[in-house]
Order: sequence, then C-alpha cells, then structure tokens
Amino acid sequence: MFSWIRGFFTNFRESMIALLITLPVILITISVHEFSHAFVANRMGDPTARSLGRMTLNPIKHIDPIGFICMIFLHFGWAKPVPVNARYFKNPKKGMALTALAGPISNIILMIIGCILLNFYMLIPMPEAEGFLRTFWVVGYNFFYYFPLLNIYFAIFNFLPIPPLDGSRILFVLLPDKYYFGIMKYERVIMIVFLLLLVTNILTIPISFVADNIFDGFMYLLGLIPLFAA
Repeated sequence: MFSWIRGFFTNFRESMIALLITLPVILITISVHEFSHAFVANRMGDPTARSLGRMTLNPIKHIDPIGFICMIFLHFGWAKPVPVNARYFKNPKKGMALTALAGPISNIILMIIGCILLNFYMLIPMPEAEGFLRTFWVVGYNFFYYFPLLNIYFAIFNFLPIPPLDGSRILFVLLPDKYYFGIMKYERVIMIVFLLLLVTNILTIPISFVADNIFDGFMYLLGLIPLFAA
C-alpha cells in the first residue's frame, strides 16, 4: 500500500513538473501567433485587432479557456481568433492570406529559434550527481525541447484548411469565391468532424508524423554544424 502511495505522489509530482514546463511554452506560442496576425493585419490597413487590444504579447488577451485546457491535457487546442475586417485591405484576398500566414510562420520561426537554443543548451553537461542542479538541468532541457516541438505542431495544425484555422483563410485565396463560400456553408459540420478526427487520433497521427519529422530534420541539420556536433 505504501509503495502505491509513493508511486502516486511520484507520478503526481512528475505531472506537475510537466505542467509547469508546458504552461509557459503554450503561453509564448499562442501569444506570438496571435500577435503576428494582429500585427500584419494592422500593417495591411486593418486596425480592428489593434483597437481591441489584440496587438499585444499579453497572453491573457489571446487565451480561449476551452482551447487552452485542450492544449494542456489533449495536446491540441486553439487561441481566441484575432478579428480581421477584410474591407480595410486594398486587396482583400492578399490581405487575408498574409494575415493568416503570419501566425503559422511565426511559430515556424520560433521552432527554428527553439532548436538553436536547445542545441546550445545541450552543450552544458548534465550534472552527474542526483540533486537540485541535475533536476534544474532536466527541467531546463524539457523546456527547450518542448518549445520548438510545440511550435511546429501548432504551425502544422493551423495550416490545415479547416475553419476556423488559418489554413481555411489561405484556402479563400486559392479557391474561386463560389467554391469557397459553398464549403463554408458547412462550417459547423466540418468543425464537428474535425474535432472527432482529433479526439480519435485519426488526424493527430499524421500531424505528429509531419511535425516530428520537420523537428528531427532541422535538429539533424543543426547537428552538422561543428559547434553542435557531438
């Protein structure tokens, strides 16, 4: 019985540590993503997001409670969409496309930065003796590992051409209006099917495959640099 109790508290402690590592990574990821949408929309002539206080890196402005909880516990989720008014754009399709692209591209940039930081971190040897320093090193490693990985996951996820994800706005540029709006009539049905595919892992498996391979590939390329070579 006592071994079960010790095991429970050990697993609980590890879960809390994982949660504390994941939280700042998620907050940074969604804040930069949504800020990028607002920033590009503003530069393209639409002040809507800026006037509503969304052109900020403050995560409180961007968090969708349900989406945030899903990201923590289900490993997929969403932020509060940045409002965009295409009527402000000189070229609505171009403005919508660039605004939509800004979010996922910002996450790809964060992934690249994160991989570089992870490689620098791995130059620091892990303390051999058990204790605070070793635990601190492991926590730091997990942060720098999950940071780029979560960002590439978030980028791939948002590139899916499914409403209300960024990929659906990019689809608006690629398809003739009649086809695009014909698809959007079934937006709610598409979203329900999409969530079911995520919950049943039918869609998360290919997303993970693509994201993991991009992450591993970039880490491999960085490993060819003499500074990071083992």
